[in-house]
Amino acid sequence: MSWSAYLRLGRVSNLPTVWTNVLAGVALTGVYVAPGPLAVLAVALSLFYIGGMYLNDAFDREIDARERPERPIPAGLVRATTVFATGYGLLAAGLAALAAEIAWTRQGGYSLTIVSGICLAGLIIFYDARHKANPWSPLLMGLCRVLVYATAAFAVAGRLGAAVVVGALVLLSYLIGLTYAAKQESLAEVRNLWPLLFLAAPFVASLILTGIHAYLGVHVVERGVIFVDLSLAQIAAFGATIALLMPWSNGDPHGTYVYWISLLFTFIGAAVWAALLICVPLRRPAWEE
Repeated sequence: MSWSAYLRLGRVSNLPTVWTNVLAGVALTGVYVAPGPLAVLAVALSLFYIGGMYLNDAFDREIDARERPERPIPAGLVRATTVFATGYGLLAAGLAALAAEIAWTRQGGYSLTIVSGICLAGLIIFYDARHKANPWSPLLMGLCRVLVYATAAFAVAGRLGAAVVVGALVLLSYLIGLTYAAKQESLAEVRNLWPLLFLAAPFVASLILTGIHAYLGVHVVERGVIFVDLSLAQIAAFGATIALLMPWSNGDPHGTYVYWISLLFTFIGAAVWAALLICVPLRRPAWEE
C-alpha cells in the first residue's frame, strides 16, 4: 500500500486540531511544561487520533463500499484486517507514549493519565463501531475531545482544575451544537434550531476572548508596538473570506481567484500601513518619557 493511502486512512490533515486541544488542556492547568515532554504528549494523543481514524474506516468498510468506493479498503488498496490491526496498534502505542511521558517528566499523575488514556481508547473504539445511525454520536465524538483535554491535564498536573473543566465543556458544547446543526435539513423552522442552544457557551466564550484581546491590544499599541505582520495576515484572511463569498470562487478556498484577491487585500493593507507611517508622526509612549 502506498504512503498516500496510509495518510488518507489516518486523515492526518486534521492533526493540528488534536495538537491545539493538547496545548489548550496543558495551558489551562497553568503548569509549565518543557517543549520535549509537550511534544511527546502531542505525539501520544496524535496516535490515538490516527488509530481512531484507521478503525473508523475498518468498521465502515461495508458502507464505504456503497457510498465511498474510492476509500482505501473498498478500493482494494489494503485489507480490512490490516487496518484493524494497525488501528488497535496505534491506540496501544498512544498508551505506551503516555506512560513514557509520565515516566520521563515525573510531573503528572501516572494512574490518572493511564486511566484517562484507556477511557479515551475505549470511547474511540465504541464510537467507531457504533456511530452510524446513532443519535448520540455527536456527544460521543465530543467526549473524545474532552478526554484529550483531561488526559493532557492529568499528564502535566495530575488533576483537573476548574479552568480545564470549563474549557472542555465549552468545547463539548461547540462540537455537539455544530454537528447536530449540520445534520438538520433546514434551520428555517423553529423546531430545528435546538442545536444552536449548545453553541451559546462557545459564542459567549468567543466574545469574552475578543474583549480580552481588544483590551490587551490597546495597551500594546499604547506602548508603540504594532505587529504589522499579524495585521496583514488578518487582512489577507479577510480578503480570502470576501473572495469565497463571490460566485466565481465556486467555494474553493484554494482557487486562483481566492489567492489573488487575498493577495490584493494584503497589498492594500501594506500600502495603508506605509502611508500611516509616512504621514502620521510617531508619538513616544508615556512609559519611555
